[in-house]
Amino acid sequence: MTTQKLPFAPGRSRGFAGGRALRPSGKVLPEHARRHNRSLVLQTLYLTGQQSRADIARETGLTRVTISALVAELMVEGLVLEVGQREDARPGKPAMLLELNSLAFQIIGIDLSDAAIFRGAVLDLRGQVISRVEIALEGSIGADATDKVVSLVESLVAAATLPILGVGVGSPGIVGRGGVVLTAPNLGWVGEPLQETLVDRFALPVLVINDANAATLAEHSFGGADSDMILIKIGHGVGAGLLLDGSPLLGGRFAAGEIGHVVVGTDGGAECACGKRGCLETWLATPRLDAALAAAATSDERTTILREAGQRLGIALAPVVGALDLAEVVLSGPGELLDGTLADAVLETLRERTMAEFHGGLVLRMTTLGEDIVMRGAAAMVLSGQLGVS
Repeated sequence: MTTQKLPFAPGRSRGFAGGRALRPSGKVLPEHARRHNRSLVLQTLYLTGQQSRADIARETGLTRVTISALVAELMVEGLVLEVGQREDARPGKPAMLLELNSLAFQIIGIDLSDAAIFRGAVLDLRGQVISRVEIALEGSIGADATDKVVSLVESLVAAATLPILGVGVGSPGIVGRGGVVLTAPNLGWVGEPLQETLVDRFALPVLVINDANAATLAEHSFGGADSDMILIKIGHGVGAGLLLDGSPLLGGRFAAGEIGHVVVGTDGGAECACGKRGCLETWLATPRLDAALAAAATSDERTTILREAGQRLGIALAPVVGALDLAEVVLSGPGELLDGTLADAVLETLRERTMAEFHGGLVLRMTTLGEDIVMRGAAAMVLSGQLGVS
């Protein structure tokens, strides 16, 4: 790993919280202006590509003097490069073009959501995977699971070839303030200070968020989602992430999107690991679905199982779509289970249970980001937390 002046103090994170827009969009109060304006310049270059100083001033509404000072600072840090002159048709000196230096830093993204494997990757500033590492969970829980996270990050730090901007972690369960995993039953974690543990060990900025929320950030930054949306992540359990008006919604107790243990319907159902009957996870969690499909005797029975699972998800989502006026529902999980019959049943149920004049145009689609979605969302979290870019 190479060394370079970092735009932050090692071991300190600028943080990441619900209610804060992921992308800066205008001027702010003087006491917050410098950090915000830096992010505004970087975001402009991140989204629009090569621009001159005058272009950035017009785009952001900042003065040319402010832009020149910020660009000079960002060039010293290696975050912005001059790439040559624009061949303007206008008379006078051609404008010098700038671009975000995608080789300034690398990011480590971690996905702890799989029941059998911890995944991690070194990614560039565009969220593209450079190298991968996997560690078999082998039933580890509690301190043993934490040790495996540390080992995974250690391997990825060694694999990085550029300075590391930060470490992002998508964890199952409810993740509270300061990256504390309040509860993750499958990993045996209660009040696990995962963020603090990794900061102390590696002296790097670390951000930890729920895996479904991480997936939502990935969809926002790299998957093309640009409207109010809910992402449903289906795997060992069922969770959701919400993005409203450009900001992630985490909830007052950090449990927004914990829909897996919402009882769906009043007709009972299978017993859930939480002790209730008929929770959404009993219909949708992939181990449950796989087992039910394996036991089905005919293709018609398998179709019925997938259709009923989709209907139950639609029943759970309809009040959310109606209350929040969502434009898009994104499904993340095994395509062979979700895409097709199940997804069609979700959309049909949503349209039956919401107002057509407002929600008839609702889009439901599968994510295109595949199994990398949580790792890439963790990278997006670091980009937003450290540079204000997404």
